Amino acid sequence: MGAGKVGIMGGTFDPIHYGHLVTAEAARDKFCLDKVVFVPSGNPPHKKDKPISPGVDRVNMTILATSNNPYFEVSDIELKREGYTYTVDTLKNFIKIYGEDTRFYFITGADAVMEILTWKDVSTILRLCRIVSAYRPGSDINKFVNMVDELERVSRNNVHMIEVPALALSSTEIRRRVKSGITIKYLLPDKVEKYILEKGLYR
Repeated sequence: MGAGKVGIMGGTFDPIHYGHLVTAEAARDKFCLDKVVFVPSGNPPHKKDKPISPGVDRVNMTILATSNNPYFEVSDIELKREGYTYTVDTLKNFIKIYGEDTRFYFITGADAVMEILTWKDVSTILRLCRIVSAYRPGSDINKFVNMVDELERVSRNNVHMIEVPALALSSTEIRRRVKSGITIKYLLPDKVEKYILEKGLYR
């Protein structure tokens, strides 16, 4: 069931916010993707020292946030896997689902790309997909450009940069605001805000 071009938007989504949604839509538009699949992370090794919300809540928030875009889907594939979840395994699973003729675009933020050489089996990741890395306007991208050059030595033409205005938003800041009783309206979709308040998340 080869689907042409599929974007994979990975993240903890704790919570998902407009920065994630704007990034996914910008990548979909620029690379003419048939769909973008949001994949809430299961047990990411790089977050092992940080408490994250239960997977069911992060999936529910992601479904609520993406439900009005026909090009967006949500997969709980990582949450079904035991132990640490690695991007390379997720990509291999997607190839089984969509077929080897599908072109995959892994969408992530510039900060994640800065760490990508520490990821498990990075040369395989770069062989299986293209990396779309989003950065915010005005950010110092020199370090980032150097990293892209480094990755290019591993795999030619497989790393792309896109500028996304809403990226100054962060899940960390949203959690801090909720804990402090400060409004989070307009930082994320209304349905997600309602879910957070009803479930008492981040208190």
